[in-house]
Amino acid sequence: MRRATICGAGIAGLTLAWWLTRDGWTVTLVERAPGPRGEGYLMDFFGSGYDVAERMGLLPTLTDRASPVDELVHLSPSGRRTGGLRYAAMTGVLGGRVLSLLRGDLESALRTVQKTPPRYGVSVAAAVPRGDRVDVELTDGTRHTADLLVGADGIHSRIRELVFGPEARFLRPLGFRTASYLFDDPDLAAWLGTRFAVIAAPGRQAGVYPTGRGGLAASLIHRTPPAARRIGSSGTGPPLAALFAGLGDTAARVLARCPAGPGLYDDCVAQVEMTSWTRGPVTLVGDAGYAVSLMAGQGASLAMGGAWLLAHHLAARPGDVPAALSAYQAEMLPFTRRKQLSGRRAAAWMVPSTRRRLRLRDRLMSIGDLPGGVALLRPLMATTAAGLPALTAVPRTGNIHGHE
Repeated sequence: MRRATICGAGIAGLTLAWWLTRDGWTVTLVERAPGPRGEGYLMDFFGSGYDVAERMGLLPTLTDRASPVDELVHLSPSGRRTGGLRYAAMTGVLGGRVLSLLRGDLESALRTVQKTPPRYGVSVAAAVPRGDRVDVELTDGTRHTADLLVGADGIHSRIRELVFGPEARFLRPLGFRTASYLFDDPDLAAWLGTRFAVIAAPGRQAGVYPTGRGGLAASLIHRTPPAARRIGSSGTGPPLAALFAGLGDTAARVLARCPAGPGLYDDCVAQVEMTSWTRGPVTLVGDAGYAVSLMAGQGASLAMGGAWLLAHHLAARPGDVPAALSAYQAEMLPFTRRKQLSGRRAAAWMVPSTRRRLRLRDRLMSIGDLPGGVALLRPLMATTAAGLPALTAVPRTGNIHGHE
């Protein structure tokens, strides 16, 4: 029986564990965090991720957990509306195949269908490829030999560091930091309703939106000087309240509820660029190998699409793991390169550096609400939502791997 070790029980790792277990693999799934993580930002979930979730039977659960947000509204610090977009416009362009989800809710849904429960508080201490197998030592002292080791452990991947080298070799900071957290404020929630409000000024913006469970979530992004772009440098610069000072009463209220400690996600916005993420029986999936950053907006979708594609090639080549990994990388690499380029191009407009660019962004954002706006958005969204070719070639039901 084939044995796989997956390091990382986030979206990529949980998805891959499900598919490999379904295909008869014995899977060891480890996660260095002490338990499931609920934090994360709101995302528009479509494209390859939506297609994979459908094949896993997850869409009813995800639809139930979808955020109630139905409009994005841009505000000036004084509270004046400067632009916005109703989500119905995007939904129409994508044929209804899109959901607004909290990242934590997607992970939670993936955990509910697992037959391989994650081992929390455990990671990989050492990995030594030996021909077509890999010797793995876990941080709890246990050792085993696997036919496959997968790093699905995010942008700060332990497996990437062990097998491919220091993370500084592969990370491309985009010049921003982002922070997010969950909080409660009934009065603010009542004022917000079903809107995602973004208060912006040149080089920074503070967003707040409903989570669907009566709570709220904050999303903060700001440009950083070169010295502050180092990954993992949270806590070394000015506090968030100081960075976002002057954005008005709503932003100040959001910042006043910023937690200290594990409830706060705060990191550099970066991409992972590798010419190869496969070495012998070791490979990477999701952000560990090809993070596109929140600027591209499809990290979760790529994680699920990549996990499916990896399982797809492994199932098609049951006796040759290296060949399967090579085929997976050959198909995934150009696809992720296009998504990363799109993310870098979007960065300048997601957090504009000047007031002129802010005004232009807000006008462009409002196109979808104008007569004929959906028709104008359709070609752009079709390119953005383009999924993996292998997924589009496989029926959505029945023959879900396309080779059985």
